[in-house]
Amino acid sequence: MTQSTENTPVKRLWYTRCPAPTPFGIAIQQGWLQDEFRNDGIDIQALQDSSDPVIRQSHFTHAQAHSFRQGGNIPALWARAQGADTRVIGLSWVDEFQGLVALPSTGIEGPADLRGRRFGLPRNTRAKVVDFHRATALRGFVTLLGAVGLTLDDVKLVDLPTAPRGLADEPAVLDSGAARLLATERGHEFSFEALALVRDEVDVVFVKGASGLEAANLIGARAIVDLSDQPDRLAHANNGTPRPLTVDAGLLRERPDLVARVLSRAIQAGEWASAHPQDATAYVARETRSAEHWAKHAYGSQLATQLQIGLDRNAIAALDHFKRFLFKHEFIAQDFDIASWIDPVPLAAARALLAERHLAVPA
Repeated sequence: MTQSTENTPVKRLWYTRCPAPTPFGIAIQQGWLQDEFRNDGIDIQALQDSSDPVIRQSHFTHAQAHSFRQGGNIPALWARAQGADTRVIGLSWVDEFQGLVALPSTGIEGPADLRGRRFGLPRNTRAKVVDFHRATALRGFVTLLGAVGLTLDDVKLVDLPTAPRGLADEPAVLDSGAARLLATERGHEFSFEALALVRDEVDVVFVKGASGLEAANLIGARAIVDLSDQPDRLAHANNGTPRPLTVDAGLLRERPDLVARVLSRAIQAGEWASAHPQDATAYVARETRSAEHWAKHAYGSQLATQLQIGLDRNAIAALDHFKRFLFKHEFIAQDFDIASWIDPVPLAAARALLAERHLAVPA
């Protein structure tokens, strides 16, 4: 193993996040990482700001040195299965709406009407990495059908080919609000599924989160089955539950002190969210590109208290459970041991650092 040393020079730390509710995203949006390293002469930069498409693609491949990522777990699991040298240093879990939705015109009134219906399954025809949108929908189908005593054999899966722009295809744009959103030229996360329902190409689609609720409401669709009443946490495991915070393992070996400092700021962000529930909801709405109304409904009344980061054993079990699903359905090519992927040392170091500094939650 490489001998760790605080003398190994690092001039830049990279980060990336998904449009999702995460404590790491709060720390970035609040500028706390920049504050943390300003006096060290260390630059903090988003992968998406790079002019190099290979660096931008590291959002999925996690190949960029000195980088952190928190977001959907499918790309993180896929990258690890591909051999990416990464470590999970924290997990967050925000309960989110997951549902099968249909238009009233289909005549689907309840679960009993789902048998034999057309279920729209997105397929990214341009995907150079894992098709995480397809994997997410398939998982939703399996779980939600299972909740009402049905399986995939009871419905008709209909491919919905789509060719969205990828990160490697986009120009580098500063990570700053509306300018970023306009420049990416990406549609609403569930716009394609909503259009398929409106065009009567399918009867049922899977949506989740604030953007999923918003899309369903826009076209007048209704939830036929949702996960809100399912007590089994493993059943809730999907791309967004849980969300791992991963780091380039090389950085962890060379500069564990920097990793602990980044993680300490993510921990602080969770504490800040608990103390500022209204502001935390506004953050999540901005981060998920949704109205606050839908953020409140999609993530529930406990949203602010769930924006915590840790290594809860139930969250680890859910991540392992979902990894096995991805392997079974061939979204990842190699199985691997979840326990060996997780390193609890940085989390302990970050908590010790916070205690040592006696850092209060920023106002």
